[in-house]
Amino acid sequence: MEVFQPIKTSNTQKHRPLTPFRFIRGLICLLVFLSTSFMFLVYFGPLGVISRLASLHYRRKVASFIFSIWLALWPSLFEKINGTKVVFYGDAVPAKERVLIIANHRTEVDWMYLWDLALRKGCLGSIKYILKSSLMKLPVFGWGFHILEFISVDRKWEVDEPVMRQMLSTFKDPQDGLWLALFPEGTDFTELKCLGSQKFAAEAGLPVLTNVLLPKTKGFCLCLEVLRSSLDAVYDVSIAYKHQFPTFLDNVFGLDPAEVHIHIRRIPMKDIPASDSEAASWLMNTFQLKDQLLSDFGTHGHFPNEGTEEELSTLECLVNFVMVISLTAIFTYLTLFSSIWFKIYVSLACVFLALATYYKFQPLPIIGSFIPMFSCRNI
Repeated sequence: MEVFQPIKTSNTQKHRPLTPFRFIRGLICLLVFLSTSFMFLVYFGPLGVISRLASLHYRRKVASFIFSIWLALWPSLFEKINGTKVVFYGDAVPAKERVLIIANHRTEVDWMYLWDLALRKGCLGSIKYILKSSLMKLPVFGWGFHILEFISVDRKWEVDEPVMRQMLSTFKDPQDGLWLALFPEGTDFTELKCLGSQKFAAEAGLPVLTNVLLPKTKGFCLCLEVLRSSLDAVYDVSIAYKHQFPTFLDNVFGLDPAEVHIHIRRIPMKDIPASDSEAASWLMNTFQLKDQLLSDFGTHGHFPNEGTEEELSTLECLVNFVMVISLTAIFTYLTLFSSIWFKIYVSLACVFLALATYYKFQPLPIIGSFIPMFSCRNI
């Protein structure tokens, strides 16, 4: 079987130059994101972990509200400050569904652009990712990933399967909002990885793909097995970039991308095969369609059926920004200039969050379990 070369791209020329203004603005943005994330985590994070002991459902509602306020800063950075054009295509997405998202993984920041869609649908606080465990070791942000209940994997199935199954089992309550994002390729796309994927596909008699890697099916099938009865749909999301593929720092300093194009295909759960083998075949066929869709994008510069989402409101982005900065200013004042007890609290909160993240401490409700027991005793 013939192995095709992946489309070559050049990332040497950025869409916008790194001017002194963009450099200073980028440093300010980075400082804002670090300071706001730190203050939100140390003041709300420990309560978020401990409150799970009382009620997992209400803890998630509160955490979703609080941290969606902070997460909304990122789409505002992309679309309002950097001026990145985000264009949506494909199926219209209903608000506040419980879904499994499968997406291609072109760069290290694809996952952040799902926030632009989630914000528009009121599901920003409900989005959770399956990500590599090394990201949980990031200072401060790793604490946030833990609080938001992201699922970390080592990409070794015998290790990951029981961890994923246990975490997924806590997401089954249909009252909880859920956008579970999975990148079936397992890693970001590079030309070298693509050649390796194509060689394996040719030898195994599998489809030879040009713009995506062969998807890994086990994680997808496990998500369906555990969550099928509580999900409304699967969103097949294809992300493409006009001109250049951005890095994290490109986003911070506003250099790239010029445009992000997001195609969404909504598949109701009843249309997803039930057996693991059929679901795996369905996923493989889906990535063949995705590969063709991305090839057509490379030719035409757009996906079909443009314009399924409106632009973000500048006023709402501004109000959200002011709210986050105001809370951060209050927390900073309390920490630096108020009682010494706030300094002690912040120090203890940092230790608690570091340990909770390292040991993956996610307690299940126990207080509620005593209520039926005492009720029985009173009968």
